[in-house]
Amino acid sequence: MRILESKQVGRLIARKAARLTEAEAVVRPILDAVRQRGDRALLEYARQFDKLTRRSVAVPLRELAAARKALMPEFASAVEIAAANIRAYAARQMPREWTHQAAGIRLGQIVRPLDTVAAYIPSGRYPLPSTILMTVVPAQVAGVRTICVASPRPVTEVFGTAGLLGVEHVFEMGGAQAIAAFAYGTRTVPRADRIVGPGNIYVAAAKKLLAGEVGIDFVAGPTEILIISADGDPTYLAADMLAQAEHDVDASAILLTTSKRLAAAVSKEVDRQLADLPTAAVARKSIARNSAVVLVRSLEEAVDIANRFAPEHLSIPDASLLPGIRHAGSVFVGPFSPEAAGDYCSGPNHVLPTGGAARIRGGLAVTDFVKVISVQELHQTALARLSPTITTLARAEGLEAHARSVEVRTK
Repeated sequence: MRILESKQVGRLIARKAARLTEAEAVVRPILDAVRQRGDRALLEYARQFDKLTRRSVAVPLRELAAARKALMPEFASAVEIAAANIRAYAARQMPREWTHQAAGIRLGQIVRPLDTVAAYIPSGRYPLPSTILMTVVPAQVAGVRTICVASPRPVTEVFGTAGLLGVEHVFEMGGAQAIAAFAYGTRTVPRADRIVGPGNIYVAAAKKLLAGEVGIDFVAGPTEILIISADGDPTYLAADMLAQAEHDVDASAILLTTSKRLAAAVSKEVDRQLADLPTAAVARKSIARNSAVVLVRSLEEAVDIANRFAPEHLSIPDASLLPGIRHAGSVFVGPFSPEAAGDYCSGPNHVLPTGGAARIRGGLAVTDFVKVISVQELHQTALARLSPTITTLARAEGLEAHARSVEVRTK
């Protein structure tokens, strides 16, 4: 594994531009076809790309129940523990309703769930039942009435997890056609208010093109981790880097350290652990192409680099660095907080912004599934008191009817 100086970090953290432009050209006809022909186009693409054999993309409830029964007991138990932790964390995130009254004005906010949301669950190289937990459970906490799940392959763990969580609207479909179906709605697939969850470049391109037509979480790119450590355990650090690298050949794992000795030890340990890693074929390419150990002059420089990178996952040695962190999808503090804990069951969400999007938002949260609606009630005397301010501003903007709508009540 290569070891770089901090002056070389610029090229490393300058992410490769996702081939979204090419992907957009591929998916545009698919989106148009589903919009125009609904289920007919959806089924054609599902049979072509997903090898669908059933008559409809809708998965019968009896099939979800059968998948649930087929789950290994230890897997079902793990799902229940993880769901409980994710549910508790999401409940703490819920915005509160409040009311405040003063000087004849009652102000407040109410919180309402979205009506329908859709979760996209990948099932390609690695089917991800954990992503059902991360997308469905916060929506349930928010109170969303109709929760849909789409996944392109009938994987027992995916369908069984949906069954355990009580999801009734599950669809065997993937790719851009699934995103289009949720964005436009078909006779079979409900139109969603928001689509969440990761996917390949074609899913990302479809979400980007349909943003505005439907709400989305964000356009996801290759997964990434940045680790800051001055004197950590090389075994732990190498394991964390490989845990990221095994996702995809485009994934990246970067360690920033002030220690030449640690840099050399981690580089050697990565090679050692790769030797018997079942996913080494993928991880080795990711390590060679997109990953490195970077020697920095200080932890302050490491934090500065981290903020420039705005990583999806950020691992830091202790909480003393937290005040300096401005941009990250999720932060893992200390030697016993591996990213894998957050991926599965500690509570926070694993659907996180990539490609620098952590500069503008954090990970998926219960707040993605609710609306905070402002409420105001003015007493007649309060309106009269504010009338000069309202009418002056309205007329300055040339909006005479606005001014008169107040004056008619206060004369």
